[in-house]
Amino acid sequence: MSDFDSSFEAGQVAALFKPKITADPNGRGANQLLRGLSSGKAQRAISTRARLARVVGRAPEVMVKVTGRPKGKSHAAAHFDYIGRKGDVPLETRDGDILSEKDDRAALARDWGDPAYWRDSSTVAAVSMVFSMPAGTDPDKVLSAVREVARSEIAHEWDYVLALHTDTPRPHVHLTVAARGDTGRRFNPRPQTLHQYRERFAEELRARGVSAEATPRAARGIGRAGQSMSLNQMRQRYMTGTAPAPLANRKITAAAQDQHRGRAEAPEFVGRGRQQWDEARKRYLAAAQRLGESADPADRQLADQVRQFVRAGRAPTIHEQSVAAIERQSQQRELSGQRGRLPSEPVPPRPPTQRKR
Repeated sequence: MSDFDSSFEAGQVAALFKPKITADPNGRGANQLLRGLSSGKAQRAISTRARLARVVGRAPEVMVKVTGRPKGKSHAAAHFDYIGRKGDVPLETRDGDILSEKDDRAALARDWGDPAYWRDSSTVAAVSMVFSMPAGTDPDKVLSAVREVARSEIAHEWDYVLALHTDTPRPHVHLTVAARGDTGRRFNPRPQTLHQYRERFAEELRARGVSAEATPRAARGIGRAGQSMSLNQMRQRYMTGTAPAPLANRKITAAAQDQHRGRAEAPEFVGRGRQQWDEARKRYLAAAQRLGESADPADRQLADQVRQFVRAGRAPTIHEQSVAAIERQSQQRELSGQRGRLPSEPVPPRPPTQRKR
């Protein structure tokens, strides 16, 4: 397996493989979308049809997530230095002011810090979020869309700063919001709030001529959220041989080996993802049948696209990919009559310190 340390003994970590199960932040949005496919109301049917076309056409998906909660003025100042690239990237405030000097960023950090000085180092001063789009999207339009989302959803109560980053293939905007609002209310976005931001972000991008959608994961056949940024970075360093394999890799591999050997069942989230996709699949096919009976050629064409989308199926989780890879390797060994690793099997790269062993 190219990405997992299959040499790690399964029994050593199998008992530790308990993936964190959290509520789907887009669950309500998925229910609304899928219910809309069955709606007979004309106005809802029109809007749902347009969204359905974007979903099955695989329009670029927006991404919105919380990346951190700086605590105290010192942590907030360091965060401002980071997103502002120490002055190379301007920070735009709620009032439209541009902060590029270190003193200005430090003053804002002091203003956002908790006034109870004895709690300054432990109280959350801000909530940082990232709004991102796939590579190739116009960065200025991404910034403009995020600016409007912040103005309409957040500015009525909380101060914030915006910073556009274009140093990665995906243009993204850091939106950092003061934890304490004008009336003392704390900013603490819940999962449904983040989903609302996603939908508003996609809506503002479309208003600027950018194809974008905020499709719930369950409606796309994706049962779980993607891996965290830090874990992806650790895996990239492991693949380049500059760091050891993350513990998460070994846990996934161990759980997959246990399932392959019949010592364990698939994790709960795998079964739940399949069940969600089965329900979504029924709704899509029902919508395709109604569209296929329409006299409008565009509706019949959309029906074909929906059926093709359903045939593509759900995206397998990393656990399922790992199990499939182990099964392929086992079949290859049986066919070749060899034991152990096949010469043609990709060997996971290891850092230099591990190669010396």
